Amino acid sequence: MIYFLKFGASWILPPGIFIIAMIFLTIKLTKLSSRLAVFVGIGTLIFYLLCTGIVAEFFMGRLERVYSPPENLEETGADVIIFLGGGAFKDVQDVDGAGGLSSSAASRLLTAVRIQKILNVPIILSGGQVYDDSGEEAIIADRILQSLDVPQEKIILEPESLNTTQNAIYSAEIMREKNFHKPLLVTSAFHMRRAVLNFSRQNFEIIPYPTNFTVPHDTKFHYTKLRPQASALLLNVTVMQEVLRTFVTQLTGK
Repeated sequence: MIYFLKFGASWILPPGIFIIAMIFLTIKLTKLSSRLAVFVGIGTLIFYLLCTGIVAEFFMGRLERVYSPPENLEETGADVIIFLGGGAFKDVQDVDGAGGLSSSAASRLLTAVRIQKILNVPIILSGGQVYDDSGEEAIIADRILQSLDVPQEKIILEPESLNTTQNAIYSAEIMREKNFHKPLLVTSAFHMRRAVLNFSRQNFEIIPYPTNFTVPHDTKFHYTKLRPQASALLLNVTVMQEVLRTFVTQLTGK
């Protein structure tokens, strides 16, 4: 009953209610223009599929499984950890001050600090203030790491980058300056492919450590995954954005 109620509720809330409306529009259009009805019907079907968990898990899963975390951290030989920011808020209240990381960035930082405790190597915090109303990612992450007792001498700030390309360029400058050779890169699993592409252009041997996974590796079918959900649509849009941005990076190097 619980799953049935969830399935039913999805059709009276967005985006399900919009899909219902588009289906009725398609039916009405069949009386006016069969060609237009087919066009709207195909668009409705595509939109519905993009809103389903089963499609989101398939495409996001493929993207997140491009790289896997190394099984033994000590054997990687990593001499520095690179944390890539993923959004921050400058005016929210945090435990020890103002400014907090987005959920994806916080997940990345948690992984990075856990790895640092094992390897005892420095962390480069890469990420600036992307918008006027967003937070300074590296600065906020620095404050959080200090509150988690990461030694100040193990924290290196790169607070200027505004995108993944700049993350790679500015972090590479720091690594050359400080004579680091084997960076372990921490970012969200869906973002790792594009991040590795950008860092490889800086001629570094990258050790990918994907985190912040959004879908399970071993997915199981359940009929509720056929219900329309805004969260599933967001996952599919994220995949499309990553594919497009990766293509642009391959094409232009930016």
